[in-house]
Amino acid sequence: MRKKEKTFEALTGMLLILAFAGSLFFFEGKARASEENSLTGAGVKQKGPEFKLDVKSDIGERFGIEILSVRQSAAGHMLDFRYRVIDPDKALALLDRKNKPHLIDQATGAKLIVPNPPKIGPLRQTSTKPLADKNYFILFENPQKLVKPGARVTVAIGDFEAKDLVVE
Repeated sequence: MRKKEKTFEALTGMLLILAFAGSLFFFEGKARASEENSLTGAGVKQKGPEFKLDVKSDIGERFGIEILSVRQSAAGHMLDFRYRVIDPDKALALLDRKNKPHLIDQATGAKLIVPNPPKIGPLRQTSTKPLADKNYFILFENPQKLVKPGARVTVAIGDFEAKDLVVE
């Protein structure tokens, strides 16, 4: 029985890693396509979070990042928060391991955390030297698919707080 549990645990970990790696390639390709469309002026309608311009620029000014998206992932069991570092010095606090991120569903008040599987650690990127123009991610658990597409959420990491993000 013990051997079966270890095998199941190893398979679960590998599936989670494969799903995560696949989503990295998928979203990175979509981000590049979006950049190309905006540079070429193609008439593709972009679907994304609804921000007020002053809020978005305030986040860039204060924390050195640009929020790219909050999307469902892993068949809706996780939420994928993506952001691009603009100013590495200002963004350092977001990537610090000591600052524990959480996501709050504004409708229910539910506080979702970053899963921390024992073999691979927290499902987020951390760095002591963030790179400019690089995309980073944080995965939040979404038990029972509590947060649905279209829901408004708040992401908080230390002093950073981004409100009214719309889940895609």
